[in-house]
Amino acid sequence: MEAIASFEARQLRDVLGTFVTGVTVVTTRDASGVAHGVTANSFSSVSLDPPLVLWSQSLSSRSYEAFHGSDHFAVNILADDQIDVSNHFAKSRDDKFSGMAHTSGVGGVPVLDGAAAHLECVKVAEYPGGDHVVYIGRVARIAQSGQRPLAFGSGKYMVAYAHDLGPTALRLGTSKPADLRAIRLAVDEMPGIATALGEHTLCLSVWGNHGPTAIHWEPSRQPVSEQLRPGLVMSITRSATGRAFAAFLPEAMTSRLVEEDLRVSTAARETTEERRAAFDDTMRLVRERGIATAVGASPSPIHQIAVNAFSAPVVDADGQMVMALSVTSCAGRLGAEWDGEVPRGLAVAANRISTMLAVSRAEVAA
Repeated sequence: MEAIASFEARQLRDVLGTFVTGVTVVTTRDASGVAHGVTANSFSSVSLDPPLVLWSQSLSSRSYEAFHGSDHFAVNILADDQIDVSNHFAKSRDDKFSGMAHTSGVGGVPVLDGAAAHLECVKVAEYPGGDHVVYIGRVARIAQSGQRPLAFGSGKYMVAYAHDLGPTALRLGTSKPADLRAIRLAVDEMPGIATALGEHTLCLSVWGNHGPTAIHWEPSRQPVSEQLRPGLVMSITRSATGRAFAAFLPEAMTSRLVEEDLRVSTAARETTEERRAAFDDTMRLVRERGIATAVGASPSPIHQIAVNAFSAPVVDADGQMVMALSVTSCAGRLGAEWDGEVPRGLAVAANRISTMLAVSRAEVAA
């Protein structure tokens, strides 16, 4: 690595990009009460006593005057399923808060729903910093949701995982992972399954380097949301898909991710041990029923609406789980009963695909 003393702005930006950061949306209200928000990764802690943080804003930003003239701001630390929120506030537009769920914090600043955490601050100082201004805020109020934070580096969004999961994650694939032939066979079946189940959204997932990973969505004519992204990594303890993998894969492959997910998702009123006991009870039910569920009235962090979801394992000829077939829909269209018509149909479909995989392998072997 050769150091250079003469460099262009693009080169400096690339070097700075190697420093992986979280992603925040900083919000405020101007003197007339209009809400403003900007995406920023130039956020850092300054002091614990007194509690101080900083962030910097470009002098050319359309909202510079609003932040410059306001006495308060909030730092919303985005969760790993809020890429769309980051992109939304990164663009210049007149009303960034239209359709964006939020509440009012200290000084009336907007606090975004669904964030991993937020800090409500009183501005105590601002300093010139070249083509930026640096704001110092005293933290007045904080909150943490337990969602895993979104990360950013080298111009790309990333997902943050504990360091000790890294070497393990490289070995997290199954001993017989789903190959392209098996995936293609399952994907070809999904349009018919979606129709038979009543036009609910289907998802096919595999066990990837970082856990349950969506590889194909079958949205049907009434998609559950617009957040149907291939490559989406789902919670192993809170999603139906994750629970299916946790129940039917060998525990040695899933235990580290389960422990990490339980640790970061434990609510303030609930200890990790209590959440672990509840999760173990859920796993027993999943294994007894042969199908995993995730139901509730709270809005899904992925789909931003209340959804009910079910997931069934797809196994190979040796009985090893290689994929998960899941169905999800808004709670008003899909009942929460695990033995309802839709989840029972899903289990039948997953079993049929499993049989097809076994037959296909036998034909290849022959």
